[in-house]
Amino acid sequence: MKPVIALVGRSNVGKSTLFNCLTRSRDALVADEPGLTRDRKYGEGKINNLGFIVIDTGGLNDGAAGLESLMAEQVWQAVSEANLVFFLTDARQGLSAADEDIAKKLRRTGKPVRLVVNKIDGLNPDAVLPEFHSLGLGEPIPISAANNYGVTSLIQSALGEEAVAEEASDQPEGIRIAVVGKPNVGKSTLVNRILGEERVLVFDMPGTTRDSIYIPFTREDQAYVLIDTAGVRRRGRIDDKFEKFSVVKTLQAIEHAHVVILVIDAQEGITDQDAHLLGYVLDAGRALVIAVNKWDGLTQDQRSRVKSELDRKLKFCDFADVLYISALHGTGVGNLFKPVLQAYHSAVIDVATSKLTRILESAVEAHQPPLVKGRRIKLRYAHQGGRNPPVIVIHGNQTEKLPLMYQRYLMNYFIETLQLKGTPIRVEFVTGENPYKGKRNPLTRRQIDRKKRLRKHVRRAKT
Repeated sequence: MKPVIALVGRSNVGKSTLFNCLTRSRDALVADEPGLTRDRKYGEGKINNLGFIVIDTGGLNDGAAGLESLMAEQVWQAVSEANLVFFLTDARQGLSAADEDIAKKLRRTGKPVRLVVNKIDGLNPDAVLPEFHSLGLGEPIPISAANNYGVTSLIQSALGEEAVAEEASDQPEGIRIAVVGKPNVGKSTLVNRILGEERVLVFDMPGTTRDSIYIPFTREDQAYVLIDTAGVRRRGRIDDKFEKFSVVKTLQAIEHAHVVILVIDAQEGITDQDAHLLGYVLDAGRALVIAVNKWDGLTQDQRSRVKSELDRKLKFCDFADVLYISALHGTGVGNLFKPVLQAYHSAVIDVATSKLTRILESAVEAHQPPLVKGRRIKLRYAHQGGRNPPVIVIHGNQTEKLPLMYQRYLMNYFIETLQLKGTPIRVEFVTGENPYKGKRNPLTRRQIDRKKRLRKHVRRAKT
């Protein structure tokens, strides 16, 4: 599983700037004004093949009260979720009493902490860093998040290759299904209903790494592994009112799943939180099945209205099957397995280069690429570059100039021809280098003189 990093510190030390730098986004608000970040913000980062989840938090200040007290609770909740804490301080302002107070509290948590001294650009580290040793959190690490100075070294030293390696031997085998959804949509009810279906054998296995619960079971001789983001409990202890939503658990479950079942409340329709979850699934490229729960409690008019809303709002993920179920009564739950299997086999499909190239040739023959400055874009061959999701790499010349509309045409052509269902695909384009670029004319001097004489004869004949 990906490690989780919490960014902690007093206000205006550059936590949101570092968050944007690590996630390569502009999701966190950044300004030279304290207190902009109030809630926890989550993002995914990757530096030199090191993947991780990062949490941006609000500032911790002296004498926090009222709103600031609530913000502080959010910060310490992020620390409890994290595997590693980056404690940010400000090199320009120097060590403060608030920094010392935060350091004391961090030591009591027992979490691994990296002391990060931000805004070091333009300063002499030898003059700035010594006073931060008094915090007792190890060697201070100088960075400039605004200029991306020292950030890569910080991640590499903090995580290392072993920190992100998945221990596959410790995890059960089978089609991994992550059940995700916002609170109170019936995730745990659905998990228990799936495990309670006829012909399902359940094996007693404790939760594995980082709070994700892996539950192996078999159905019709097919091995599955349910990943429950809320944690599976005994049926008598399930109470949706106290079901807590954890973004970290959800991100980790999506990342490690083959197929994601997104549970939506039919009575509420598509909410902003559902849209955020769909965004996580699409970013990860995971196969998807959408389960609209609590369907039995709607009238016919309400059902028609919900279907119309889903058709309108889910156009961007039209590759996914939508099923209408009642987890409480079991209606339609058994029908989930067929689209899950279809989505899984589509996501892990393995296609030979020769077949992909023939499909590419057929697509080009049916619809030629456009001309660019009088030259036709040539697409030569295709091969598979990855699975879950399927990645198709197309080689040619001037591929970087292919219009987005033609790229979508090729993507849809591959999906239709390969009969992929339930999974997105990614199409990447590679432009081959011109073998004669930068080289002298390969013709000999005699051949060049002969071509010149022929051109002269042609001009004379015309005159």
